[in-house]
Amino acid sequence: MRSLLFIPGDSPKKLDKGLASGADALLLDLEDSISPDNKAKAREIAAAFLRETATVKERPRLYVRVNSFATGLTDGDLDAIVPARPDGIMLPKAEGGSDVAHCDAKLTAREAIHGLAEGSLGIIAIATETAAALFQAGTYGGSSLRLQGLTWGAEDLSVELGAEANRDAEGRFLDPYRLARSLCIAGAAAAHVQPIDTVYIDFRNEAGFRAECEEARRDGFTGKMLIHPAQVAMANEVFTPRPEAIERARAVVAAFADNPSAGTIGISGVMYDRPHLERARQLLARAEAVKA
Repeated sequence: MRSLLFIPGDSPKKLDKGLASGADALLLDLEDSISPDNKAKAREIAAAFLRETATVKERPRLYVRVNSFATGLTDGDLDAIVPARPDGIMLPKAEGGSDVAHCDAKLTAREAIHGLAEGSLGIIAIATETAAALFQAGTYGGSSLRLQGLTWGAEDLSVELGAEANRDAEGRFLDPYRLARSLCIAGAAAAHVQPIDTVYIDFRNEAGFRAECEEARRDGFTGKMLIHPAQVAMANEVFTPRPEAIERARAVVAAFADNPSAGTIGISGVMYDRPHLERARQLLARAEAVKA
């Protein structure tokens, strides 16, 4: 998933627009964008939207960001949305693999109640929204077969840290949030799930958004959460493997296939070793996923 677009769960109009946005996934939000008085309504609207779009051809993947365990609202959210069969849920303020395992158990029970195959719903966890979560970033591996991705957040973390800002005057993340970012990508790699970069809230700043997407791709993120439909096309572009990169990856794979006992291969004056081969395979797999 290259582009994961947040949509307030209480807005039918925005949900309908999201379907036409070109995003790979929609994140129907029951958490931060919904006022306390509107939580119940958002559940109803999100569930109705899921039921209406379940059979739509070529639709984006549909995830629901539920409220965190600490709010006491998670069970009510799951009771409302699991019967509507989303592709998965986003778990905010996750504090390690134990929270994912806890969420897995809740989903398993509800899948059984509503006649869904066990494991039908995936989980994407937001892994850095609390200070405690930072110390648990390496514990997600083996927590649940449902876990599909890890992402990170700076807004809630900055509140918990008591910070005045999370970005500098030039729009770059400050050190505590760069640490959270690094822990997220390392945690995702250790758990063998997709690393997804956080939101860029200055959605009218196209140059800044592109730069952040390209930096994320450079460092190993393969998708980005978005807050506005205007960001979708650029995210899809940046996180789609480029033709020249695909061509180079194919050349590396072909060269090692022709020389299976080689530890290193020289191509056009550049030396490639086995880690480069694995990186090439990963890139080609992402390219095939985009085509699919």
